[in-house]
Amino acid sequence: MLKGIRIVEIEGLGPTPFAGMMFSDLGAEVTVIHRKDKSIFTNPKNILDRGKRSIELDLKDPKDLEIAKKIIFRSDALIEGFRPGVMENFGLGPDDLNENPLLVYGRMTGWGQKGPKSKQSGHDLNYIGLSGALWYASHPNTPPFTPPALVGDVGGGALYLVIGVLSAILNAKASGRGSVVDAAIVDGSAHMMNLFMSLQSSGMFSEERGKSLLDGPPWSRCYRTSDDLWISVQCLEPKFYSEFLEIMDLSDHSKFKNQLNKENWKEMTQILEDHFLRKSLQEWIKIFDQTDSCVAPVLSPTQSKNDPHMNYRKTWVDDDGLLQATAAPRFNNRREDIGKIPERGQHKDLILSELEEEKL
Repeated sequence: MLKGIRIVEIEGLGPTPFAGMMFSDLGAEVTVIHRKDKSIFTNPKNILDRGKRSIELDLKDPKDLEIAKKIIFRSDALIEGFRPGVMENFGLGPDDLNENPLLVYGRMTGWGQKGPKSKQSGHDLNYIGLSGALWYASHPNTPPFTPPALVGDVGGGALYLVIGVLSAILNAKASGRGSVVDAAIVDGSAHMMNLFMSLQSSGMFSEERGKSLLDGPPWSRCYRTSDDLWISVQCLEPKFYSEFLEIMDLSDHSKFKNQLNKENWKEMTQILEDHFLRKSLQEWIKIFDQTDSCVAPVLSPTQSKNDPHMNYRKTWVDDDGLLQATAAPRFNNRREDIGKIPERGQHKDLILSELEEEKL
């Protein structure tokens, strides 16, 4: 889908490399400028580098800096994930790259380019804690926690950087001018809350945890099974809720008659906890298979790979000796092939020869 689009990624951590992987998965030519110096976070075989071209440069070296600029000048977009001012210190800020007026400059930070916290350090939990996105994670009286890196770094960060850069590339082609994209995780993760916030007018929204439609009612949570595994239940709509009750043999139970009666939620939860503890996860999977009860097992990535549905879609693959999810989304009902993970600096000679050819 993005064949012909050139992206330059300045090596960083977390959401920016993830965004670069997405661009690569979608067919863009992504050149990652890796550091020459290694750190404790240097990963010799990083899934997030799959499909990218790699060159190692020292941006403090004038010669390497000039090479970096040449690579950037021939590209549609640059993405970076440093604190505000770091790229300017290298001489690679937006104002330093005016030679390419169409360049889209994608900036990924936690706090944003401006604001009281803009130059402070932070990580995923800090950003989504401040943005409001962490508030409803976990049940009342338990510490808020989300799947690592998904809500902040990936959801509120990398995906918004990708959307912003693609939007700016389209705009550059139409207007003849590039843009600077300020993708802040606090902004993106707060923006993702709007689906949940849309419940305000329905009466099913509360700032008290465990009292809203989606944050822990008895029919919207996970339960332990007899073999100490977990199963997810989220039968929101009345018809799905009714089918769920019928399968659980609870259709006639007085506490379950009014799905939205919050006064009964605690007792309903206790009853369902007891019911799910009576069978193993596999037994429940067979019971709910091919039903519309909105029940599914909670699986590890390896278990997910072996699930019949996930295996049919080939969502998880073993490639380069590593378990990883394949490209998403799919187009025309076909999934894109993912590229191999390069060695650091693997494409230096190729990239330098291309720059020489374009110079001639």
